[in-house]
Amino acid sequence: MNAIEKLRELKLPADTMVSLSYSEGASVFVHNDTAVDTAVENTDVISVFSELVATPKLNVYDNWGNHVLNDLRNSTYLDAYEPRDFYFSEFITQTLVENFCDIEFIDASVEQYDYKRGYCTLSADVRVPIDELLTNENVSVGGWTISVKTDHGTLTFEA
Repeated sequence: MNAIEKLRELKLPADTMVSLSYSEGASVFVHNDTAVDTAVENTDVISVFSELVATPKLNVYDNWGNHVLNDLRNSTYLDAYEPRDFYFSEFITQTLVENFCDIEFIDASVEQYDYKRGYCTLSADVRVPIDELLTNENVSVGGWTISVKTDHGTLTFEA
């Protein structure tokens, strides 16, 4: 049974918001301030996030309720998009990589082991309406951790 089928079986109201979390990390050097850049290059967090955000007919919100695509549009990050040059998700990925410090949809945390080495984790946390998740055949949530509030508590599972 896949994640969408599990959510469907819960029979939750159409206005229920589903929380999705995705994280991955990489071993990094911390002494030269390249930890985050190394994690961006060596993980797929940004591309997985971009694929979800670019899914047609799926409204993706950050944890503060901001619509991710609208926020990117309003900040003019998507103005240079030419449909024939890129797939939309690839353009979003490239935009997030190039503007990582300015766009705050993906969090980075660095654990320092000693003066030279450490581990950097990138995390994406978003919310989507359950009705859009259940009816959208283009959506892929593989690898995401899914959390949804039910009458009996919060249900969390891996997709």
